Amino acid sequence: MTAVKIIKVLGTSEESWEQAAHEAVEQASHTIDDIHGVEVEDWTADVENGEIQNYKTTVEVAFPVHEQQSE
Repeated sequence: MTAVKIIKVLGTSEESWEQAAHEAVEQASHTIDDIHGVEVEDWTADVENGEIQNYKTTVEVAFPVHEQQSE
């Protein structure tokens, strides 16, 4: 049986919510091995003068919990 850990990661982009989600996964993959899936939880944005300036996507990142090897 495999246990799965889920964490929330916030990605940002000046271009789109989709790009913000990609950024979240890319950055998370630098420190998390074996990401198996993501779920978009929330889409938000910073607005200035009536225009979106920064897109933000909160994603839940799922990855397996590995047993620690004893030496």
